Amino acid sequence: MQKEVTKEAATLEEAKEAIIRELGVPGEKICFDVLQQPQKKTLGLFGGANAIVRGVYTITPAAKAAEYLLDVLQGMGVKNPAVDIREEEEGGVLMLSGDDMGFIIGRRGETLDALQYLAGLVSNRVDNSYYRITLDIGNYREKREQTLIALAKKVAGQASRTGRRTSLEPMNPYERRIIHTAVQEVEGATSWSVGSEPNRHVMIGPSDDNPVKNRPAENKERSGGSRGRGRGGRREGRNREEKRDNAARTGVSPERPARQIRQFIPRSNPLPTADGATPPSRTESETESSATLYGRIDL
Repeated sequence: MQKEVTKEAATLEEAKEAIIRELGVPGEKICFDVLQQPQKKTLGLFGGANAIVRGVYTITPAAKAAEYLLDVLQGMGVKNPAVDIREEEEGGVLMLSGDDMGFIIGRRGETLDALQYLAGLVSNRVDNSYYRITLDIGNYREKREQTLIALAKKVAGQASRTGRRTSLEPMNPYERRIIHTAVQEVEGATSWSVGSEPNRHVMIGPSDDNPVKNRPAENKERSGGSRGRGRGGRREGRNREEKRDNAARTGVSPERPARQIRQFIPRSNPLPTADGATPPSRTESETESSATLYGRIDL
C-alpha cells in the first residue's frame, strides 16, 4: 500500500517539508521525486517557476502494525515506547521496548499474545492478504521456547521409561508446536493435543513401539509400584517378610497375636465386718464361671 503526495513550493526543501507534514512520517521513510526544479526570474521580473516534488510513502504491513502498537502502548501508560521492525520472508518481527515493559508480557505471555493477535489483524488489512506478525520483548520468545523444549524432553523421557501419560498446561498453537517438535526427538515417546481452545493442551505418553507400553499389566504394576514406594516401601516389605517367617516358626498369626487368658480366682481373705464377724467366702456365680476374663479381678 502506497501513499503519494505532490507539493509545489519556492524551493525543494519547502516542498519536501510540506510532504512530510501531510504524510506524518519521518523523511527517511519517504521516497522523493523532483518533478520540476525551481527557476529564478530573469532580472527579478520575468519568468521563474516553483519547485514541484512528489513524495511516495510505502506502507508495509509491519509498519502499519507498528503504528498501531505505538498508540496502544501509549494508551496503556508505557513511557518512551518504541517499536523496531525486522522484515522477514514470511512476515515481520516487532521488537517492543520502553520503561517497565514487564506487564506487557503478562502471565505466561498471554498479554503479549493478545497484542500480537490484534497487530496481525491490522497488518492483514493493508494488502488484504495474510502477513504473520510476531511480537517480542527482551528475547522473551527465545527464553520461553528453550523452557518449553526442556520441559517436553523431560516429560517425554519419563513417559518412555515408565509408560505413563502426562498432561501439560493449556498452551497456544505456537507453543504446542514447540512441544510436539521436541518430543519427536525422544525415542519411545509421542505427543498429541486434546481439548478445545482456550483449554487445548498437550498429552505426552509412550509411543506404540515402546516396549514398556507393550509390557504385561502385572509386570508394569509390580515394577511401577516398587519404584513408587521407594525406601519406605522396601522397608515395609522386609517387615512383612519377617512377620511371616516368625509366624511360620511359632505357628502364631502375625496379624492377630494370641492373648493369654487368666483363670478367675475368688478372693480367699475377705475383709472383716463392722461387728468383727468374718463374712462367708464369696463363690463363683454361673456368669463368672462362664465368662472369659482377662487378668485377675478381686471381688
